[in-house]
Amino acid sequence: MPEKTFSPSPLPSLSFVLSTEEQTAHLATKLASSITHLATTQPNLRLHISLVGDLGAGKTTFTRYLLKALGHTGKVKSPTYALCEPYDLLINGHQLAIHHFDLYRMKYAEEWVDAGFRDTFSNPGICLVEWGEKAEGTLPKVDCTVTLEMNEDESRQMVMTSHSDLGEALLRPIH
Repeated sequence: MPEKTFSPSPLPSLSFVLSTEEQTAHLATKLASSITHLATTQPNLRLHISLVGDLGAGKTTFTRYLLKALGHTGKVKSPTYALCEPYDLLINGHQLAIHHFDLYRMKYAEEWVDAGFRDTFSNPGICLVEWGEKAEGTLPKVDCTVTLEMNEDESRQMVMTSHSDLGEALLRPIH
């Protein structure tokens, strides 16, 4: 189990030190369980999660484990060149659209809008966004941020921060 701390601040956050890939998978499974509960109790769930971290910090790896824990059985690839990879999952009898965005290669802030993704953020489902800062504030409000940083000992520091009531509901079962 990864080491964790809880910060009782206006924006609740959880902090973990992930020393192994198994700990990353375990934490992704816990987040998937929380998402499953929200998706089951809120059929029109709209959840926006920002994934923050340098290249190689583990954002896509965490997303792979999250999608697999939510029941995706196929390959999970990085959307670096496509900007978005969609996944339609059946969770407890409820259809859930998940869109994994990687905006790293965007050339200008509203390229995601020009690519036709605005409706994706308006429709029910989950949007996981890597490199959201490339959109320079043009993305809809984020419910939760997952920040990953490499430590000198090759472990990773993960901080999950809520930015809305929905984000808080997402994180509450994890700590």
